[in-house]
Amino acid sequence: MAVRERQGDGPEVAGGEAEKDGGRRTTARIRAYVVHGVRRRLREHDLGPTPVLLALALIWVVFQSLNENFLSARNLSVLSVDIVGTGMVAVGIVFVLLIGEIDLSVGSLAGLAGAVFAALNVNLGMPEWLAVITALCCGAAAGGLHGFSFARIGVPAFVVTLAGLLAWNGVMLYLLGPDASVNFSEDGLVAQLTSRYFGSGFVVYGLPALVTAVYLLAARRERRRRAAAGMPSRPPGVIWARTAVLAAVLFTVVYVLDRFEGLPLALLIFLAVITASDLFLRRTTHGRQILALGGGVEAARRASVDVTRVRIAVFMVSGTLAAVGGLFVASRLTSASQVPGSGMLLINAIAAAVIGGTSLFGGRGSAWSALLGVLIIQSIASGMSLLGVASPVQFMITGGVLYTAVVADALTRRAPGPLGRP
Repeated sequence: MAVRERQGDGPEVAGGEAEKDGGRRTTARIRAYVVHGVRRRLREHDLGPTPVLLALALIWVVFQSLNENFLSARNLSVLSVDIVGTGMVAVGIVFVLLIGEIDLSVGSLAGLAGAVFAALNVNLGMPEWLAVITALCCGAAAGGLHGFSFARIGVPAFVVTLAGLLAWNGVMLYLLGPDASVNFSEDGLVAQLTSRYFGSGFVVYGLPALVTAVYLLAARRERRRRAAAGMPSRPPGVIWARTAVLAAVLFTVVYVLDRFEGLPLALLIFLAVITASDLFLRRTTHGRQILALGGGVEAARRASVDVTRVRIAVFMVSGTLAAVGGLFVASRLTSASQVPGSGMLLINAIAAAVIGGTSLFGGRGSAWSALLGVLIIQSIASGMSLLGVASPVQFMITGGVLYTAVVADALTRRAPGPLGRP
């Protein structure tokens, strides 16, 4: 009997050793994958969003230590809505920066969209949904005009969008009339963009669970596809770790926001636009053409990219998202005014895109740059407001952060490697 027990124990011991060996091999693969990724990013002088996330964490820690209300549910809820207007415009700026150009008209287009909506809905009695569509079409048409002038006629983007900044600002002021402001209903469609919240229930806690599940399924499907093609892929352990981090972040955000008024509709729309833009840039042929154009115009032409069409499309996207951002700004104020066209919206949107990691030289960045950048800018503004710091100091600090981001971008381009000059 003892012999049989020892013989029976053999396979169990062997199986245990095999499990340990398998675990060690899995851990080694994960470690090798992470080390390889870190070394590659260091070699290419591209640390991704890590520096921005560290800067955001530092800003939050500093302001929380100075005022305990900074990370309160109320302040974070207000912050999550305040970032949407500027963030929408910043997403459009990201598209333009990716091709190595600039759009100076977005602030005026944002103000124009609000003015068109108010003039049509309040002054002429047009239904809100039709006035919203008309305002968005105006933004797209203006962006298309800028893109056509730049891509087809050859007018520099800086000049044509500067002309647009002045011209569309004038049209906005004309539509607003002598009062330079038109109030609209606080219960209407546009007003609810920033005043609607979802309370506890499936939408609040079911949505992050759904997003996490979709991400996990998509990541596993991508791994199987790459493995079948013989391409390098993420180890399963890395996929599960990233999924766990995503779930932790999403459920923490939802829990904090739910402690005040709930999940803002504006934030959901903003995140949906960013996700769609990111998928478009990374997963579609047209998106890859935009990135290729930012890497070099002549190289893109030789790769059969229709440079003219891509440039016009990019400026149309920028104009459309500027109009969307303008409607969110008007919703926050429950009025159409000249505030978006004053210049601060333009400055903050460009600063958000650059601070978030989009290169001014084109070819590098993502839609998520807009979210990270606008979080930093609005966090600084919110923290300074809680501390009672004057606006000039806020401008100086924001300018210093932007200068640091631009210098880092320039140094990255100058460094040898794939992202810099040889």
